[in-house]
Amino acid sequence: IASHNQDTIEMATQLMRDLGKDKGRVYFGQLLGMADHLTFTLAKHGYKAYKYVPYGPIDEVVPYLIRRTQENSAILGSPGVQMERRMVGEELLRRLRPF
Repeated sequence: IASHNQDTIEMATQLMRDLGKDKGRVYFGQLLGMADHLTFTLAKHGYKAYKYVPYGPIDEVVPYLIRRTQENSAILGSPGVQMERRMVGEELLRRLRPF
């Protein structure tokens, strides 16, 4: 399941539970650098999750990345993105504070 959307992932994991599907038979994937909090949470709960890095000829990769950027910039104000920004900010402050 390729999704950066928390609602979609929650729906998929609930459906897996409802149908009694094995966590090891379904994989969740996201673009490296996006929705890390979802990837880590999935892994923490025993789901298979991976990050992918697009590669190839620059004339093929750049248009792909531009499309992903455009799709995701449309949701920058969404609650999920706002939550991720808040979590990143909190983690940054935690790391910058003296011990």
